[in-house]
Amino acid sequence: MRSTTGLALAAALSLALAGCGGGTDAGGGGAAPLTLPGVDEYLNAPCPEVGTKPATDKEFTYWSMWTADEPQGKVLGKAIKCFTEKTGVKVNVQWLGRKLLTQNVAPALNTDTVPDLFDQDISQVKAAIVAPGGTQPVDDVLDYKIGEGDKKVRDVIPATSYDIPQNKDANGKIFEIPYELLGNAWWYDKAKIKDFKAPSTMADLFALFDKAKSDGMAAVSQDGDINFYNAYFFTQIAVRYLGAGGLEKAALDKSGAAWTSDPGLLKSAELVEKLAKGGYFIDGWDAAKFPQIQQRWADGDAAYLFVGSWGPSETREYLSKQGGDKGIEYGSFQFPQPEGATHKVVEQLPIGFAVTAKAKHPEAAKAFMAYVLNKDILSGIPAVADNLTPRADLPVPDSLKDVKAALEAPGVEHAIFMDALDGLAAGKWVDNVFYPLNNDLLKGKLTAKQFIDGLAAKQAEFWKSTNS
Repeated sequence: MRSTTGLALAAALSLALAGCGGGTDAGGGGAAPLTLPGVDEYLNAPCPEVGTKPATDKEFTYWSMWTADEPQGKVLGKAIKCFTEKTGVKVNVQWLGRKLLTQNVAPALNTDTVPDLFDQDISQVKAAIVAPGGTQPVDDVLDYKIGEGDKKVRDVIPATSYDIPQNKDANGKIFEIPYELLGNAWWYDKAKIKDFKAPSTMADLFALFDKAKSDGMAAVSQDGDINFYNAYFFTQIAVRYLGAGGLEKAALDKSGAAWTSDPGLLKSAELVEKLAKGGYFIDGWDAAKFPQIQQRWADGDAAYLFVGSWGPSETREYLSKQGGDKGIEYGSFQFPQPEGATHKVVEQLPIGFAVTAKAKHPEAAKAFMAYVLNKDILSGIPAVADNLTPRADLPVPDSLKDVKAALEAPGVEHAIFMDALDGLAAGKWVDNVFYPLNNDLLKGKLTAKQFIDGLAAKQAEFWKSTNS
């Protein structure tokens, strides 16, 4: 859970992505299967041609955030096999898992034993590897051909997934090319909540919660032992007042005064206070251990769950292990616009490849990055791993279609999960300033004003001690 560095989203990937799999979206409620090859068919399909072949490199080293036997590992394992088959380049891969940045890559930066290529979400990579100068720019990869005629990387993935401030190094250069995309949403079971209408205002959202309570259900399931899950409510609302990057800017104010000077931040906290004190959370939410409360939502004990796009695959896996034919007809929607907020924001978290500054074989590593974005390779992410990709032309699991539509909606601002707050000061800011106060706000121990005033004071102390 990024416990040693405070890099909070490791838990999301560790807990959420490890079990994501399945080649169909079947799970009850009449969900239709994906129009994609099955797992075996995908893994055994012929290899597509390579669009950009290394001129000199005959090998490269790749340290992966996945394990070889999990779905994404299987997809990338095929990509490795195919790349070697088509180019003759040997890929020296180590399947290291989610903690590779802090346990492997970062410690190796001051040695000569670094990988050429590694992967993880851009927030973690920027905090742990980019900040100490451990990466090199990959802007040139955007013009690499991917093996689909003359198509290049920039032709198949939208700029909103890579050309963002959080994916820039100190010189303004891109350090990561994404191949998977996470989103966030409110989840509900269409089979249980009839005549559902997505809320367009926060009043509408609370009306849904009140309706659930009147029907004898808990309104919201929430795994309260995961700090960044608890943070989603405030950050989702606040970015709609401040815009993408606004929360990060407020957190970087050395005086802390930014928290009390913008009325939108207090309004956001007041809405969270209303959620906290309205009796909407399921009993025991703040004393259980993940994923117990999420599983209670899957069992039908609560109406709504706010979590990332890994929610369906996790809960589907849980239900399948229970046996029987119980399933969920997944529906989802985004946070509505709070009153007076002017920024239409959707949160995303790209996961992709980066190249180390000391890479001995960057040419081959970059060619491989482009190859993974080939349609016949990347289709394994939805087909095998049941997740989203940045490409708009690949089939999407039924349960994730609304999330994908939100990510691709015209005119929206794209913010990183939690507006990238978890990457500040290598994660120490959220651990020391934000999480403790936010948890108390969500548990009803603080008023909105006490929360905002606390952030201002604690932040001033934090930056003073950090910079002294």
